[in-house]
Amino acid sequence: MPNEMTVEENVLYIEALSHALRDEMRHDPSVMLMGQDIAGHGGAFKITKGFLDEFGPQRVRNTPIAESGTIGIATGAAILGQRPVIEMQFADFISCGFNQLVNVAAKMYWRTECAVPLVIRMPGGGGMGAGAFHSQNVESWFLHSPGLKVVAPAFSDDAYRLLRSAIKDPNPVIYFEHKFLYRRERTDLKGTEIGDRVVGEANVRRSGQHLTSISWGWMTHRVLEAAEIMAAEGVEIEVIDLPVLSPLDLDPILQSIEKTEHVAITHEATRTCGFGAELAARISDEAIWNLDGPVTRITYPDSPSPFNKKLEADRIPSVDVICDGWRQALQS
Repeated sequence: MPNEMTVEENVLYIEALSHALRDEMRHDPSVMLMGQDIAGHGGAFKITKGFLDEFGPQRVRNTPIAESGTIGIATGAAILGQRPVIEMQFADFISCGFNQLVNVAAKMYWRTECAVPLVIRMPGGGGMGAGAFHSQNVESWFLHSPGLKVVAPAFSDDAYRLLRSAIKDPNPVIYFEHKFLYRRERTDLKGTEIGDRVVGEANVRRSGQHLTSISWGWMTHRVLEAAEIMAAEGVEIEVIDLPVLSPLDLDPILQSIEKTEHVAITHEATRTCGFGAELAARISDEAIWNLDGPVTRITYPDSPSPFNKKLEADRIPSVDVICDGWRQALQS
């Protein structure tokens, strides 16, 4: 496509999202956007700024502060042949539309054999002192709901490619975007082939032989920084990034553990019933005899996010906390 932004250097995460939406809307006239203040204002983070002028009010629609109604309308539109992309102002607000998502959209194909090609973009995560209503990492809510796919890219190129693949997918896709990465993470867009649906991915971002680290989103960047520190100590960490949480690509994880015999899972979500617990269970089921120590989890504590940035920073797994967790795992 002549107008597609598939090759560009040093692209910000937030720009990659905007490029993906624009390119897919140019490619497919059935793609439409919905969300609070996304039209003239461009959304809370300006990702859709200028879209109204190019695509018009029928395809870029402001919605009221009514998440349940928005998801219900979008589900109906998807059944009737549209491909809606909803922007939640913050991932936390999805709770107001939970029933329409997990009991209607997620189950529609099982009930009626009607596809629901719906994407819900979820700006989430902490690091900005935004408090308890604007900082949560809620991926585990949806990983427990059959019928939903869950994406959480850490890099701009993955963000671009997976958003376009999610829009093409006939299933509802929950697409997590970490706010801290919006204007900090940069990656080249290299014209990677866009799939017609989201499939499981587990990418080895750094090779190592002493311990397997599993992470996604912002934490992958902290894990990579921590791995550099450990390398100076003679410890080589194998870093696996999960841009797609569901469907899960477990095989590369198991292959890595067979080599390293130690594993640590790092996530920003709270500890109890976080996705790290499910990963630990799956690893124990499939690779218990390859482990030379218990599965380690490095997570946010079970507490709401504070407004105070220092207090929040003390809760989010830091590079030092990650390194300490790895050292303990290797000693156990």
